Amino acid sequence: MSDEDITLTAGDAEVIVRPGNGGRIGGLRIGGTELLRQGPKFGCFPMVPWCGRIRDGRFLDGGTVRQMPLNSPPHAIHGTARDGAWRTARVTENEAVITHELTDPWPHSGRVTQVVTLTEDSLTLTMSVETYEDSYPAQIGWHPWFRRNLGGADVTLDFKPAWQEERGADHLPTGNRVDPAPGPWDDCFGMPGGVDVTLTWPKQLELTVASREEWVVVYDEQAEAVCVEPQTGPPNGLNTRPRLVTPLEPLEAATTWSWRRL
Repeated sequence: MSDEDITLTAGDAEVIVRPGNGGRIGGLRIGGTELLRQGPKFGCFPMVPWCGRIRDGRFLDGGTVRQMPLNSPPHAIHGTARDGAWRTARVTENEAVITHELTDPWPHSGRVTQVVTLTEDSLTLTMSVETYEDSYPAQIGWHPWFRRNLGGADVTLDFKPAWQEERGADHLPTGNRVDPAPGPWDDCFGMPGGVDVTLTWPKQLELTVASREEWVVVYDEQAEAVCVEPQTGPPNGLNTRPRLVTPLEPLEAATTWSWRRL
């Protein structure tokens, strides 16, 4: 099938899926109000086969050191799938399944599948990485750009992480866990019970980002948007906390955003 935009609807909720632009969610409208920052680099893009930065773009793959392009010098950032085309596998009124074949510069073959499911009060994103040949480390995550301001009100964040990954001068975790500190953030937090972050736009909307994964990056250093990024490991995790994809065991993750009007 094609890589043309897909529109899903449920009640007064509408989602735009853009297979041709990195498999990203191009828009999420609730009652006509757009929640995601607009633009070809924004919306909500999948981070795969890694999340956040890889130090110097290098990671250990078995006994081999791999070098990824330094698209955020001196590091490599956010995977390769957001820069490639995805293809539509199946569409119904409120669900879309899109796929992406891993290719250069990623050194391994594999297929990424993302399922986008919309209900009247929630959006669930499910992603998997499958390999047919060799095993390799990988990560899955999502990078939504939520609009900071809706209807004249700035968003507030409420979450209770168990720890914050200490951030070094290179913006990567040092390996030390520290007590959570006030923002602004470009930081990774640990939530062992699962990601649970609530965004509240006063008198407008409350939205909760949830996931069974225990890692979330929060980025709110830009005036236009805030990012709440559930992922299967911390930044540089291909080196520090590798999760293997094998022919018998794909890597799978999901996040659900649920909302209610205020």
